[in-house]
Amino acid sequence: MTVGVVTGVDPAQAPAIQRRTIRVLSMGTVLGGVAVAGSVAAGSLIAASVGDSEAAAGLAQTAGVLGAAVLALPLARIALVRGRRAALSTGYGLGALGSVIVVFAAVNRNLWLVYLGCFFVGVASAAGYQARYAATDLAAEEHRARSLSWVVWAATIGAVLGPNLLNASGNLGLALGLPQLSGPYVVSAVCLLLAAGILLVFLRPDPYLTAIAHREAAGSDETRPRLRDGIGHLRGRPRAVLGIATIALGHVVMVMVMVMTPVHMAHVDVTLQLIGLVISVHVAGMYALSPVVGWGVDRFGRVPVVVVGVAILAAACVIAGLAPGDNVPMLGVGLFLLGLGWSCTLIAGSTMVTDEVSPAERPAVQGLSDLTMNAAGALGGVVAGVVVLVSSYSVLCAVALVPVVALGIAVSIPACRAHSNTRSI
Repeated sequence: MTVGVVTGVDPAQAPAIQRRTIRVLSMGTVLGGVAVAGSVAAGSLIAASVGDSEAAAGLAQTAGVLGAAVLALPLARIALVRGRRAALSTGYGLGALGSVIVVFAAVNRNLWLVYLGCFFVGVASAAGYQARYAATDLAAEEHRARSLSWVVWAATIGAVLGPNLLNASGNLGLALGLPQLSGPYVVSAVCLLLAAGILLVFLRPDPYLTAIAHREAAGSDETRPRLRDGIGHLRGRPRAVLGIATIALGHVVMVMVMVMTPVHMAHVDVTLQLIGLVISVHVAGMYALSPVVGWGVDRFGRVPVVVVGVAILAAACVIAGLAPGDNVPMLGVGLFLLGLGWSCTLIAGSTMVTDEVSPAERPAVQGLSDLTMNAAGALGGVVAGVVVLVSSYSVLCAVALVPVVALGIAVSIPACRAHSNTRSI
């Protein structure tokens, strides 16, 4: 396998390179947040309008999550061979292409093209998820969760701004002679192209290739990484498997409830601006407190933060499930907690995964983790659309408690075993 090479980098420069890496990744993440978060609600509503079905709305979000899942491993392969810079810029570039496809599909009222465009926009989400791992390539072990969380936090700016631009971007669409709901995808295309350009130009030296070069300079005799070895690296590493399960189950709960909330509100004629407000509050919950979550993971441990996340996700499902579609404050609280619980599971679980594998092999395992997470999210989107179609949003929130309980059991069993072993000594 031909692997990109970084030469002439002094290991003493690693802290400075790490700071620069965090800044550049954060810039790309801000723009990616505007693009993806600003188009989530619009994509569901476009599909519902074109397909004249609530199930069609759920499938639009599912297509995006599926795109993130399917391209997670190819992006990981690019990272292994060419580094994070090539992988991330490719992901954002494909997302920009997807945005253009959705605009074309909205103009021509073609539901299948809406799904295709959402699929490629989902690749931008995959790039954003990989960016959090790129932040750990050169991070000191004791600051790993905090480094990861700062890039997650950077998404707050774009992700909160994006949904609140729904009205303005809709007016932009009308001014361009396009359907109103296609306007957010015009903004998305521009932002994703900018993100790809910034990463391609400024993410130098590449953090992953630099980390590998440092290890080789220190005399490491690790073999070159291969993408197909990702599953093999998990054998004998139960904490890494638990980390992947934590990420996937937290994500599926978030997707199930979030994807149908705009439709639940639109059912009772809530304005597009208020729908955007609730989604932006949700996204704030996902990202705004991530540095605090990252500090908690480093300070108190991975599993305790997962337990906190489980409790928050359970509360979110109950509150959102009891909220009428026009009760914006109650839905806002429920969706904020939904995002915060997701943040706890994502950061703690991602740190578990990174802890348990060697630096050279991390992209392969991290790609597998993102594949699992997004595949679970895609399944959650399908289930959400079907449940609301045959029943109601309240029943959907009750169904979402099932993976919450499963995650609680998954983290409690190893903890109970460890406690039992401690007592027996």
